[in-house]
Amino acid sequence: MSKHLGIVMDPIDKVKVSKDSSFAMLLAAQARGWTLWYMELKDLWLCDGEAYGAMRPLQVRDDPNSWFTLEPPRAAPLNTLSVILMRKDPPFDLEYIVATYLLEQAEFAGTLVVNKPQSLRDANEKLYTAWFPQCCAPTIVTRRAACLHEFLEDHEEIILKPLDGMGGKSIFRIANGDVNTSVIIETMTQQGQRFVMAQRFLPEIAHGDKRILLVDGEPIPYALARIPAKGESRGNLAAGGHGEGVALTERDRWICSQVGPVLREKGLLFVGLDVIGQFLTEINVTSPTCIRELDKLYGLDIGGQLMAVIEEKSTRTQTEVH
Repeated sequence: MSKHLGIVMDPIDKVKVSKDSSFAMLLAAQARGWTLWYMELKDLWLCDGEAYGAMRPLQVRDDPNSWFTLEPPRAAPLNTLSVILMRKDPPFDLEYIVATYLLEQAEFAGTLVVNKPQSLRDANEKLYTAWFPQCCAPTIVTRRAACLHEFLEDHEEIILKPLDGMGGKSIFRIANGDVNTSVIIETMTQQGQRFVMAQRFLPEIAHGDKRILLVDGEPIPYALARIPAKGESRGNLAAGGHGEGVALTERDRWICSQVGPVLREKGLLFVGLDVIGQFLTEINVTSPTCIRELDKLYGLDIGGQLMAVIEEKSTRTQTEVH
């Protein structure tokens, strides 16, 4: 039986077809004969406890000049869909959180939501690494300037980052003695009114910030090492880095073995781990990328692998509900 797959994402007319993982998922679902339905956050609403969407029938093509066709929207309960992919990019703000509550209502009614809405709320992409301290470099989360100054003094060079961003935005590298340290801390914490994360700087970033993809807790055997541009300490592709394919190391696989089973248990079916050198730095659960790059480098079909898992789990979910 053909499945109806909805996706909640940022505007599809703005995606880069050659790099967009949401687009790769849509191609894989369409290849299985599934019917696609497109939504943005503005298309969701709740009425008397039931979640609805203004869904637009969608067709996709792997063509950078003409990659989609949308039909007029049709209002319908979200639980008429077999599966919903929640692929809205951060910021992880109140609007995002409200959307997860709406999607959770559809989940209660029998629709499989990927990733699980409650777990999207629970697993902050920066903070959730704290559940796996054995995998991480020294890290602190605080509003207190004194704590950050002390952390910097202890480790001599640190990375300071917000807890709700993506793509390398507002990430600072600070060295002991930097004359701008105080103003950076004041700005990032909004004068002590906002939590931030600091991590010991890892010089291995020069060899890449590895993005490791996990499907239902199992790692893809290759990662994309995102190499910083000259003069940069951020490997993010959005910050000018470039990607190189690498096989997973024994340490990478050990990190995956620590994190993967917990992700599976929490219904986080598609996750991107960030690993620098020997250490886990982030657990990306909202809209992790790099499917298309790894597929091209290694002849993989990661989107198809994910759809196979989704098909099995959505069939089981609907059977349990009915």
